[in-house]
Amino acid sequence: RKAEARRNWPRWTDRSLLKSFADPKELQRDGDPALLSPRERRAAWLSFHRSSGCRMETCFDFSRCERHGFKVFTYPQERGQPVSETYGKILSSIERSRYHTPNPEEACLFILSIDTLDRDHLSGQYVRDVDEKIRGFPLWNGGRNHLIFNLYSGTWPSYTGELGFDIGQAMLAKASFDTQSFRPGFDVSIPLFSKDHPQRGGDRGWLYQDSVPPKKKYLLVFKGKRYLTGIGSGTRNALHHIHNGKDIISLTTCKHGKDWEKHKDTRCDKDNVDYERFDYQELLHNSTFCIVPRGRRLGSFRFLEALQAACIPVLLSDGWELPFAEVIDWGRAAVVGSERLLLQIPSAVRCIHPERVLAFQQQTQFLWDAYFSSVDKIVHTTLEIIKDRLSPHRSRSRFLWNALPGGLLVLPDFSTHLGDFPFYYLQQGYSPSEKFTAFIRVVSQAGSLSQPILRLIQAVSGSKYCAQIVVLWSCEKPPPPSGKWPQSAVPLTIIQGSGKLSERFFPFEAIQTDAVLSLDEDTSLSTSEVSPRSRLPRLLSAHHRAVPMSPRPAGAAVIPSRRSPRWVTLQWVTPQWYLPAGLRELVDGLAACEDILMNVLVAAVTKLPPIKVTQRKQHKEGVAQQAEAKGTAGSRRLSQRQDCLNQLADWFGSMPLVSSQLRLDPVLFKDQVSVLRKKYPSLEK
Repeated sequence: RKAEARRNWPRWTDRSLLKSFADPKELQRDGDPALLSPRERRAAWLSFHRSSGCRMETCFDFSRCERHGFKVFTYPQERGQPVSETYGKILSSIERSRYHTPNPEEACLFILSIDTLDRDHLSGQYVRDVDEKIRGFPLWNGGRNHLIFNLYSGTWPSYTGELGFDIGQAMLAKASFDTQSFRPGFDVSIPLFSKDHPQRGGDRGWLYQDSVPPKKKYLLVFKGKRYLTGIGSGTRNALHHIHNGKDIISLTTCKHGKDWEKHKDTRCDKDNVDYERFDYQELLHNSTFCIVPRGRRLGSFRFLEALQAACIPVLLSDGWELPFAEVIDWGRAAVVGSERLLLQIPSAVRCIHPERVLAFQQQTQFLWDAYFSSVDKIVHTTLEIIKDRLSPHRSRSRFLWNALPGGLLVLPDFSTHLGDFPFYYLQQGYSPSEKFTAFIRVVSQAGSLSQPILRLIQAVSGSKYCAQIVVLWSCEKPPPPSGKWPQSAVPLTIIQGSGKLSERFFPFEAIQTDAVLSLDEDTSLSTSEVSPRSRLPRLLSAHHRAVPMSPRPAGAAVIPSRRSPRWVTLQWVTPQWYLPAGLRELVDGLAACEDILMNVLVAAVTKLPPIKVTQRKQHKEGVAQQAEAKGTAGSRRLSQRQDCLNQLADWFGSMPLVSSQLRLDPVLFKDQVSVLRKKYPSLEK
């Protein structure tokens, strides 16, 4: 009882015992958790300063990455070791990536199975004795070539960046990183995201073409907690000074925590009433700028919320190393303010020109969709940044990271020259070649050259825009000798395939052009139909219909073929080695799925619908074929295609296909327009 009395005396709220020179509501309440002991503080200090000088050249073993390339190994999960839902998503994202390896001998980078996301020792998800556990790992090696993920560090009242264990020479992928402890070129700053953040896919941004004017109802808004005391309270306590109730709305509430009434000040009651008058989501939708002040830590959830809502973030968090700032130019998507100059923020944002405002909003949508809308994208961006450091001469430029379609979808392994990617043709003034390669896949069980194949080769080779013909022979029997193939005006190359459908997406070395006309063996096309459509590569680049997942990104012009709804696809082929293994296995396992995958890839990357081009010739199928299509075989095929689409939507996390009513018909076939008004009147003969 005496010990308790000594610990609780003097009671700062008891003015009869000791006069207080501070407002009792602003002082530390009785029973607050104890601070770290001197020994714990010294251990945390040593942990930070011992590794503060790390760089890739001094704390990373490049030799581990030379033989097998950039491979990532995740430690196996130990029995009884708790893992939070969020950390489980991170591990799952790594295992789904193209860099994951189950063999530690091949690994260049290692990820702990111990959950290190929440290092607040007051949290229920705090994992204890991490030092002791990691020292027992034979692969730890002082943290060398290890990456540690963290979202919450430190605890009340200082909320420092301490993790509570010695990270050694490991890299940190950390939220709320401060610039003083951040090691440039070694650590990675990631955004703070909630446990409800989607694993993959994610919701799209709120800004749509021609849907939102640059100037909205409110100019500048904030709605959130106000801390009466402690770190982070200064800025939020001052936000009421810029509130005018008209175009600037700044709402705070003291009503949070268990004993908020004990500490409330004279403004709390009025603030709480005003706070309930506005809906947070409505403010996001109807404001041009959103204030993103620091909380107890430097980062906050509202940063990603503002990005998604196309509400330009106004950052008030001095010393915050912004997420992925190593590659992302935040000056094009956010306004970085100073906590000390809060009162100048309204006049500063009013001076931004409307065109510049719209550019900011568009960039927020691009960054949200490219890097932040899912845990997968956050984790994969982190890995790609580290991978680029291993080969600076082959790394992506900041232009590639900050322009559509984004750094995750452009491979520096292929090229870093903008002219090799069709996305930048218009921006850089490049012109794609008008020549294309006809790529014909043959799967006939007969193993011989049928009449449809011979007619198709003759028709395609007659086009002046056809540079070569490549036949992928996927039959069990070997291809016929060269003397059996028809003579053509262009080179004819035969490639022996393995029978897998996913081979259609492989960039064979024999293909010498950017544009590829991918055909089924039973496709019926005339030379006149092929020639005008050779202009589609230029058209596709103008409409951004290219899938940037490859050296030869997949295009989007598709022509209905005889076996409807199969398609003849004018494409830039997506390479098999980049296409995730899950998608390749899906295409190989399900019949009639490769054309759906091509359409989904186009829509997922460009956010635009594929361009459908109608076919001029009409085919008459026999009665038996029509009956079969309407019977069991047709039903089974439809079921397979539905299953394929459902599995693709599950893999992407959402339905990537975009609704459209556009139909591109360059020959205006079957219409009431006079032949004299058509650009290609000879096709009607």
